[in-house]
Amino acid sequence: MIWKPRSAEPTAVARLAREANLSPTLARLLVARGIGDAESAHRFLHPSLDHLHSPYALLGMKAAVERLRAAIERQERVLIYGDYDVDGTTAVVILKTAIELCGGTAEFHVPHRIKEGYGIKSDVIEQAAAAGIRLVISVDTGIRAFAAAETAQRLGLDLIVTDHHLPESGGVPRALAVLNPNQAGCDYPCKSLCGAGVAFKIAQALVENLGRPKLVPSFLKIVAIATIADAVPLVGENRVFAALGLDGLRRPVNPGLKALFQAASLSGGRALNAGDVAFRIAPRLNAAGRMDVATDVVDLFSTRDADEAGRIAARLNQLNTDRQQEEWRIVEAIDELLSGSPELRDAYCLVLDGDGWHRGVVGIAATRVVEKYCRPALVIARDGDEAHGSGRSIPAFHLLEALESCAPLFTRFGGHAHAVGFALPCDKIADLRRSLDSFARARLTTADFDPILRHDGALALSDVTPELFAALEQMEPFGMGNPEPVFAASGVRLLQPPRIMKEKHVRLRLGQNGVARVSAPGTRVIDPSHTGRTWQRGLDAIGWRMAEMVQEQSILAGDIVDVAFTLEHNDHPDFGGLELRLKDLRKTAAIATTNAS
Repeated sequence: MIWKPRSAEPTAVARLAREANLSPTLARLLVARGIGDAESAHRFLHPSLDHLHSPYALLGMKAAVERLRAAIERQERVLIYGDYDVDGTTAVVILKTAIELCGGTAEFHVPHRIKEGYGIKSDVIEQAAAAGIRLVISVDTGIRAFAAAETAQRLGLDLIVTDHHLPESGGVPRALAVLNPNQAGCDYPCKSLCGAGVAFKIAQALVENLGRPKLVPSFLKIVAIATIADAVPLVGENRVFAALGLDGLRRPVNPGLKALFQAASLSGGRALNAGDVAFRIAPRLNAAGRMDVATDVVDLFSTRDADEAGRIAARLNQLNTDRQQEEWRIVEAIDELLSGSPELRDAYCLVLDGDGWHRGVVGIAATRVVEKYCRPALVIARDGDEAHGSGRSIPAFHLLEALESCAPLFTRFGGHAHAVGFALPCDKIADLRRSLDSFARARLTTADFDPILRHDGALALSDVTPELFAALEQMEPFGMGNPEPVFAASGVRLLQPPRIMKEKHVRLRLGQNGVARVSAPGTRVIDPSHTGRTWQRGLDAIGWRMAEMVQEQSILAGDIVDVAFTLEHNDHPDFGGLELRLKDLRKTAAIATTNAS
């Protein structure tokens, strides 16, 4: 793994520290994340409702709100057409709740991943028209639904498309209104909204239009879950959603939220962070659409019955367990495929397919492949003559452009630079593999496959203090666009033998040459092999899934290593306190010994 410091120009750091009255460390972290003036730093560190953009900056919003208000006044039934992932289902919840709070009636349709597949289907539009529906609103889907839009127009339905996925180069579907910050001609300041974020902007405009602006904060908890789960950059307006929504999630009122927290073992009153949402809440919500029916998510947040909410949350919990088992099965099969085929393994873009793989899990499997093999990867589930797949990528490779280069192979495809979904005939998989490998070889080098660990410069272990940790907490929530600060320390000594935990993890006791900050007797130790030198004692470090790495390097007590780490606080009543969470470690001292510049 290559360690690279993030750039932070020293004079810009000094200026920001002075003008915004920040510590040099916090100023350096902000400058490295593109925040260079006092006003931007204040907005970043203190997000508020005042920082939300006007929803009318979204192209099409005025027409959409006017039509929605007319539907509410005329008591028309509105159909919300969503997607089956956490972003799509929570978007349904947000818009449905907003319409109902304003006195309207909203129904919803979330497609079954296996039976219906992704996107707006014309037959559902036809069924809605036959049932008397006159207004359909899509959320988190529809930006490429040209056929469905034509069906709606033919049947006299008004269609409002709201989405965040990238449009086709040829434009957007014909509809009463199209709301997507990424469409041509839209000047909305935050281009990285998730689908639920766009739905939130409609809800914001609607309740404000109807004189109920105090309802706006009530939607932030759900939009925060979607924003974090969809891995959009947590900067700008997305940071406002995430920060204020997480604060609201500390005091859940909705029975579904309470039941979900209990199922995810998040009860107990502690403050939630973005990691809790990404790794404990979101997987349970996503499991519904991956393994069964995504309507469970809408039902979970819609019910007012605590017992019913508990039953739904328990079902989601079980579905998540099923999803994990299927994920492990697919990843093991992929490892066998790659170990047995040098041609597959050496491809610049991995295209992996198998019979009997669950279509709802191939996206997660693709993520695992990218993490392990550091190459763009498409994982495809074959089902008879049809194949359905998902892809994930590395920073240097635009995956959607890669798929567009061989568009005739697909029956459908879409997505982003680093995540795509698609379907194609099974007999086209070999052509896809060849096309993508050729496309990738023209744009990537083997250096692009080297895993890179970005860090925020050197930090002495003696500077790991409660004051520093408190400063870092101001930068939460962390995520894409605002990575958790990672520091590097060289010349670190293992003061005790590594302790292996559950055969996979490791706990280390670390010290560094220099005078320790003594806060209690016994916090320093004189190293007998380096007479006169003082080594810190008392800093524990946890390496999750790093036991094998420590064993392979034969790291023992007394060895000197370089470590890259984040800071966390262990809340255990007996041995809690500040500790390091290791990102990497090695015996060879090969990192920068000065602050990032």
